[in-house]
Amino acid sequence: MNGTDSVGGAGRKVALVTGASSGIGAATARSLAAQGFRVVCAARRADRIEELAASIDGVAVVCDVTSESSVAALAEAVGARLHVLVNNAGGALGADPVERGSVEDRRWMYEVNVIGTLRVTQALLPALEATGEGIVVNVGSIAAGLVYEGGAGYTAAKHAERALTETLRLELVERPVRVGEVAPGMVQTEGFSLVRFGGDQARADKVYEGVVDPLVAEDVADAISWMATRPPHVNIDLLVIKPRAQAAPHRIHRRPMP
Repeated sequence: MNGTDSVGGAGRKVALVTGASSGIGAATARSLAAQGFRVVCAARRADRIEELAASIDGVAVVCDVTSESSVAALAEAVGARLHVLVNNAGGALGADPVERGSVEDRRWMYEVNVIGTLRVTQALLPALEATGEGIVVNVGSIAAGLVYEGGAGYTAAKHAERALTETLRLELVERPVRVGEVAPGMVQTEGFSLVRFGGDQARADKVYEGVVDPLVAEDVADAISWMATRPPHVNIDLLVIKPRAQAAPHRIHRRPMP
């Protein structure tokens, strides 16, 4: 599609969600569409985002945030004006200790969570500023503020993403673009833990075993939509959202298993 002006058309605000093919990204696209936004759904899996976009009167754009040319094409598709950018694309790989963790896994986590967020934000910033009321919401994690055994690759990436978010806010303070982060704790989605553990379903299920009501994607999407729809003079710097059962990453209430 050609985005020389805007995908929104007359009177419709435009939102862009990366990593929109599943989980928090897909739920956020649906939530923002319910708020009246024309949502650009961006992800690598064309079939997933095309189905989602069709269901919410949105726009599907295949995009890999690790590719400069792919992100440039995404910016072209969005056009000259964008009201909301949700940098959701990211993920974790592995849970090995530092002494034997995969360097390639850590490189991938940094490339997707940090460089991907940087690349997309740089490409879309002119369109966000053009509206006079743009907002960037980066989907971080409670892992951005702590560390835990086996999590060095993911926590390092999320710490860096938070540093990027906070620096961007300082740099844009005189311009009409807000910058915030939503930091979820334990969220049970269909893909996050499965990807992290290389498709090992049993190991992925173990993460949530016995947990009393973990968050679901819609909980985080609701928080993101709330942040994105505050008045233009209101900035939510950081919104931490966890299930009641999770006091900390290592302190989770689990039902005794039979």
